Amino acid sequence: MIEVRSLTKTYSDLRRGKVWALDNVSFRAVPGQIYGLLGPNGAGKTTALRILSTVLEPTSGSAIVSGFDCVTQPEQVRHRIGYISTNTAVYDRMTAWEMVEYFGRLYGMANGKLYERMELLFDRFQMQDIRDVLGAKMSTGMKQKISIARAIVHDPPVLILDEATTGLDVLVARALLDAVAELRDQGKCIVFSTHIMREAERLCDRIAIMHHGCILAEGTLDELRERHGENDLEELFFQLIWRHQAECGTDRAAGQPLQPTIQQPAN
Repeated sequence: MIEVRSLTKTYSDLRRGKVWALDNVSFRAVPGQIYGLLGPNGAGKTTALRILSTVLEPTSGSAIVSGFDCVTQPEQVRHRIGYISTNTAVYDRMTAWEMVEYFGRLYGMANGKLYERMELLFDRFQMQDIRDVLGAKMSTGMKQKISIARAIVHDPPVLILDEATTGLDVLVARALLDAVAELRDQGKCIVFSTHIMREAERLCDRIAIMHHGCILAEGTLDELRERHGENDLEELFFQLIWRHQAECGTDRAAGQPLQPTIQQPAN
């Protein structure tokens, strides 16, 4: 499970002063669920996910993953998450098999369990024909498959995906989304950030719509549609963004924290 409470991240900017990348963000994701963070570039999605993956520390607030605090217990958190993004690099001089094996060893997996898990993953993602291909010779689709396999080789209970389909062709993106849905059905707790409406509608059990570091609305698709009187997610999304810009744009430009009406997640 993931529990994010009043998470805030600020940066200092020479021209604007203090800038809020995250402003009092709270949400909760549970096993067997895909929790979507939907928002444009700069909304704060990546900042939130980097805090959950222990790459960044928050300015204030807390993030708990599988019962462990991301700031005070980062090692325990890292063993319980798999992180996938578009920017995940592969090692040019390692083969597909060597890369996944390397990450399994980083997680301290014993040989027997590791190789059994690798065979399963290479079959599941149809990678047996590329197991000896060097990273330097891989296509974008191949690299993304390797990124998924090495992120879940240790079978973590929590998966964090940061715009993982960006730049992928249709077939590879579809395969990735199918794999994410399958992992959800296996009981994984998944946080999935995207700016693509169709992905959010297809995959996510709950959605938080973000803009300028704030959660503007949160709930299931049906709850959001009923609450805002709009059946089309894209139209609902733009209405919330435009309203937020009109109400808070001046404060944000001045480098002041925003105080929009934030819909807290249901218990």
